[in-house]
Amino acid sequence: MLKTTEIGKIGDIINLENGKKFLKNELELTSCEISVNAVPQGFKVPFNHKHKQNEEIYIVLKGEGIITVDGEKVSVKEGSCVKISPESVRTLENTGKVEFQFICIQAKENSLEQCGLADAELC
Repeated sequence: MLKTTEIGKIGDIINLENGKKFLKNELELTSCEISVNAVPQGFKVPFNHKHKQNEEIYIVLKGEGIITVDGEKVSVKEGSCVKISPESVRTLENTGKVEFQFICIQAKENSLEQCGLADAELC
């Protein structure tokens, strides 16, 4: 099965509710949730959160920020990738001079059984 969607320009996502575009429903994902995010200069998430079973992977596309995990501040910029375990408390903020854009992937921790060539079959 093939499923596609168009999210438009990433910069336009800033105008959506919470500056997020979730893809689970649009792509009928069954193994993870993916969100594409754009937040304005100076923005800081006003709360901390953690997950019950999903780890999160942040992939920074543009800008600079700080992701705080269990009280430790991690500086991130374009090209940074960060994995956070479910039980870790996290929040983030845009510390740069431009919009902060990133992809966040949530997937159940320890659920990946095979990937890459181990999951491929020539047809």
